[in-house]
Amino acid sequence: MTDYYIAPSILSGDFGKFTEEAVRLEKAGADWLHIDIMDNHFVPNLTFGAGVVAAMRPHSKLFFDCHLMVENPEDYVEAFAAAGADSMSIHVEATHHIHGALQKIKAAGMKASVVINPGTPVNAIEPVLGLVDMVLVMTVNPGFGGQSFLPECLEKVADLAMLRKLRGLEFDIEVDGGITDETITAAKAAGANAFVAGSFTFNGEPAEQIKKLRKKL
Repeated sequence: MTDYYIAPSILSGDFGKFTEEAVRLEKAGADWLHIDIMDNHFVPNLTFGAGVVAAMRPHSKLFFDCHLMVENPEDYVEAFAAAGADSMSIHVEATHHIHGALQKIKAAGMKASVVINPGTPVNAIEPVLGLVDMVLVMTVNPGFGGQSFLPECLEKVADLAMLRKLRGLEFDIEVDGGITDETITAAKAAGANAFVAGSFTFNGEPAEQIKKLRKKL
């Protein structure tokens, strides 16, 4: 049986109360906490760094799903490992050395995930599929929350699910962007099993919103 994970994005929470928001999401039934790191270079937005992750870590037992939208993500591996990240997702478009960067993440004791933007084909990451614990398919262009879901990206989810089966691999497939209680159904049908939901989760009482998502799974 497939395990499904709901991963609310803290990016949509209150920036002045990250610790409280992490606690609230855990009580609300989240499986993972999705943490968006942006450097204002790879994407046109600036969020926060490993220090915020370290500050939240003592207060939550959730799986910390750290998504780095930064240039040269390999430079941040040690900092996020020390901060208590459980997984580190890095963009294939953001480094010249994706294989080495993923190896570095695993050597630091974290799960390693590779990310592809809406305009990036699956074949860009085929050489590292045997190395990763997860593939994150962006279903919006990265940088800001609240964007509309891009359904054409689900073709890549389906392709990844097929490749996983053909090659006997076991990586999770995560989707991020525009996930609601309507779009989650199509994402699941395509083969995704981890779902980042930021705006939807915080556009109401998180516990009730997560229940809506869970019902569709």
